[in-house]
Amino acid sequence: MILYIAEKPSLARAIADVLPKPHKKQDGFIELGNGDCVSWCLGHLLELADPADYNPDFKPWRFEHLPIIPDEWKLKPRTQTRSQLTVLRRLIRQSKQLVHAGDPDREGQLLVDEVINYLGASATKKRTAQRVLISDLNPKAVSSALQNLKPNSDFIPLSVSALARSRADWIYGINMTRAYSIQGRKAGYQGVLSVGRVQTPLLGLVVRRDAEIENFVSKPFYEVQAVIETEAGERFNAKWKPSDNCQPYQDDEGRVLNRKLAETVISRIKGQPAELLSLTQKRKRENAPLPFSLSSLQIEAAKRFGMSAKDVLDNCQKLYERHKLLTYPRSDCRYLPEDHFTQAGEVIASITNNQPNLAEHLPQIDAGRRSAAWNNKKVSAHHAIIPTTRQANLASLNDAERKLYTLVSRYYLAQFMPAYEYDDTRVDLRIAGGQFIANAHQTKNLGWKPLLSDAAEKHSSLPVLQEGQPLTCIEGILDEKNTQPPKHFTDATLLAAMTGIGRYVTDPEIRKVLKETDGLGTEATRAGIIELLFTRGFLNREGKAICSTEVGRALINCLPESATTPDMTALWESELSRVCQQEASYNSFMQPLTERLKTLIAQSSQVVIPDTLKALSPKPKPKRRTSRTGARKPTTGAKRAPAKSKKTTPSRKPASRKA
Repeated sequence: MILYIAEKPSLARAIADVLPKPHKKQDGFIELGNGDCVSWCLGHLLELADPADYNPDFKPWRFEHLPIIPDEWKLKPRTQTRSQLTVLRRLIRQSKQLVHAGDPDREGQLLVDEVINYLGASATKKRTAQRVLISDLNPKAVSSALQNLKPNSDFIPLSVSALARSRADWIYGINMTRAYSIQGRKAGYQGVLSVGRVQTPLLGLVVRRDAEIENFVSKPFYEVQAVIETEAGERFNAKWKPSDNCQPYQDDEGRVLNRKLAETVISRIKGQPAELLSLTQKRKRENAPLPFSLSSLQIEAAKRFGMSAKDVLDNCQKLYERHKLLTYPRSDCRYLPEDHFTQAGEVIASITNNQPNLAEHLPQIDAGRRSAAWNNKKVSAHHAIIPTTRQANLASLNDAERKLYTLVSRYYLAQFMPAYEYDDTRVDLRIAGGQFIANAHQTKNLGWKPLLSDAAEKHSSLPVLQEGQPLTCIEGILDEKNTQPPKHFTDATLLAAMTGIGRYVTDPEIRKVLKETDGLGTEATRAGIIELLFTRGFLNREGKAICSTEVGRALINCLPESATTPDMTALWESELSRVCQQEASYNSFMQPLTERLKTLIAQSSQVVIPDTLKALSPKPKPKRRTSRTGARKPTTGAKRAPAKSKKTTPSRKPASRKA
């Protein structure tokens, strides 16, 4: 018997739908017509054991117990999913062949692997296990994936990487959270001061940005525009570019802070000849942006619709699982496999049938045009998020689902439209020894622009010029402006910071190591991490702005800098990527981490949490009233729980993923 183990029931049903019928729905699995079975996990069936599971003395939080580092790691079943684990135990024992059907990412690989190992599958079954990678739940795509099984052993490095990350997060998070929460209680703060290798650097970004804004002092700066006239009386403006000699009067961004310097330039150039040093005109092409990864979709949806990262992920998950209109949403890739190009015509037809308003762009769409999105070298376990070939009535979607499906559809269609083309002109002038620059931008072909925005043709023209022709500066214009404080983070900019974390790394050597795609957290966890910081009371919203609270600021100010900047976690992600590529080992990642943790715990014993946090302690939850018999009464407005029968069936809802 072949046993297919899917990550979720929705994926299991999609697999069973394309396998031999008739089907028998059993408790926790589907029996196929040929005797094979399809079963499933419910998200994570297992979790890392708690400290108290290693030693009961660890249940109370005491500083002398730290750091807690297990010698042998333990997993334990989640209480609400024990019955499904029992089903899988029996099926694995009965099976002759296992097919791993976890989601096509690092977490999905580990999730099923750890179940297979925990339930004692034989060495032979583990060695011969197959892997199926499914990113589209429609029958044709599922059938194709099942015909391209790969040895599960090929994905061991991916699983090891996920295991290392999971254990490292446990060690770091549990020990640092206990250490600083214990120090907080000494100051009277009764909440949890949680510390994590991703959540804390993210909080640090917000705290530092808020401090920059609070401490910002606006300064005036000055720009000079020269008004140039040709012999024919045509005029245009050119902007002054300060020379190196002006650096003492400029800020770090090159803005001139000295008004007298700008006024001197104006007095010197008025009425002077303008020498045209060079004239360059280039026809430039801008191709459509690539299809979405989850983070890029979350950023764009936050800008366009004001959606939070969690809202985008939740609705994309429904579009993938329930409606089958999108491919796998937890993707960190913006590229597509080259063999997928043969399906382009079907996908385009489905998009325009489902959304007739997009059919107006069909004259510009060429299904034979291949953009840079199709690139096997850039695709690993999963590809970009794109629409499927499924036909659907969009009236069945909620507003958020409809907006996201349409946005993803537009970015896919843009791959088959012409490039945006424009002429870019630059004129370099010398006036009274100073350098001035004029630019012009003229649209030639809007291409894909109307599909993704309300783009109109841009025209900033210059008169017809040629080198050596006589020009005159008839006057100078002084523009006085004021420096502006940085803006508070929003959902879009905070997500952008997480995906492009290299910009915030303080160590220049570490910044060199990081690739552009390295980020803070993973596609699957970023939304949850942001929400966790709100739940903990470390962040709050002020309109679209995301700001730190007093508790969040106090925590960051008490922690060592290495725990509050992205340098450490960026190095983690870089090293975990090396583990995936078999360029580094599990031990080479874990050993330095545990040694560093001992130092951090020792430092935390000297930390003093401000006693002002005592007043900010979370309010305790009200206790339920009890009846005379001692039974608890429900609080006002709560529904009375149904009476328990002798036999209870555990919830079949998927366990939530850990952030």
